[in-house]
Amino acid sequence: MSKEKLGLNTICTHIGEVKDEQFKGAVSPMYLSSSYEFLDVDVKRYPRYFNTPNQEFLSKKIAALEHTEAAMIFGSGMAAISTMFLAFLKQGDHLVVQNTLYGGTVNFIKEEFPKYGIEYTFTSGYTIEAFEAAIQPNTKLIHIETPSNPLMTITDIKAVALLGKSKSIYTSIDNTFASPVNQNPIDMGIDMVMHSATKYFGGHSDICAGAVASSEEHILRIWNVGKNLGGSLSDMTVWMLERSMKTLGLRVKAQTKNAMKLAKWLNKHPKISKVNYPGLKSHPEYKLAKSQMKGFGAMLSFELSEDLESYKFQKELNLIKSSMSLAGVESTMLSPHLTSHALLTQQERNAIGISDQLIRFSVGIEDIKDLKRDIDKAINAISK
Repeated sequence: MSKEKLGLNTICTHIGEVKDEQFKGAVSPMYLSSSYEFLDVDVKRYPRYFNTPNQEFLSKKIAALEHTEAAMIFGSGMAAISTMFLAFLKQGDHLVVQNTLYGGTVNFIKEEFPKYGIEYTFTSGYTIEAFEAAIQPNTKLIHIETPSNPLMTITDIKAVALLGKSKSIYTSIDNTFASPVNQNPIDMGIDMVMHSATKYFGGHSDICAGAVASSEEHILRIWNVGKNLGGSLSDMTVWMLERSMKTLGLRVKAQTKNAMKLAKWLNKHPKISKVNYPGLKSHPEYKLAKSQMKGFGAMLSFELSEDLESYKFQKELNLIKSSMSLAGVESTMLSPHLTSHALLTQQERNAIGISDQLIRFSVGIEDIKDLKRDIDKAINAISK
């Protein structure tokens, strides 16, 4: 089957299947063995080597979706990104990293890099000038996230990729929020793409996983570190993830459509002071987002007016869940200052624009009228 000629939903459905040669079942069989034959075999399989049948074939689906030669799956998004960092950075090296970034990644860099003697600089912004200014003579990797969590800032992917190539610096991106349905950074020159597969790949709030997609050369380098760190994924979860990814295109497109409608509605709401969504023409990087994204994604954030308390607002929601994660088929909201960015200081959050009034909204597949009604009821319940 030639993946280059296949459409998105066909790739989601068929690439990466494990063929059931014995019983001809319609879905992939699950291989739960943790021990495999080593005599007279082409591949010596072992779960920690990321090469059990289910692990190997699911990686092919992810690579096909991100237009790369190879991919790896991990036990979590943080396992994926930390392994990628440690594969390309060593003592004395320097990382340039975007300042608007997932809090867990920020925390890993600040807590773990000093132990390894790895230097880092957070950019002063997310313009290409900010990235260029942060580069040092020993910079080996530039890492970006676009759209960013939770402010939905947009970084120029092509410009960062060109900057990296011009200085022989590797580039990587967290593509979780966009998903390969809405954005393919490899096509724009980025070297490595990572995902928290817990999110849109899983899509049902019942899987914890991560992924990195890149060239075979880069994936081999990541594998050499990953096999020692041991962040592999159980085959039960791998099977569940492959099943979930069959509907990735359908789910994300439906969620993206809903998010666009809700962003426009919230932008006109009298009790909402600001909406962050790259699909709004009022977004500072709307034109850039339009040029590099196929869809604007299903994530947005907004700030409640000063007379409303974000905690009380979320307590009054009935249909929309207050939940730590995102990207499930059900809509969820959270306060970044209490969750994803709680490990940052108040000063650090203020510096990057994360206020206590900010709500991150992961839009699901529900009917729009029901989501609007739920938000209005919650606001009305706490309005003075």
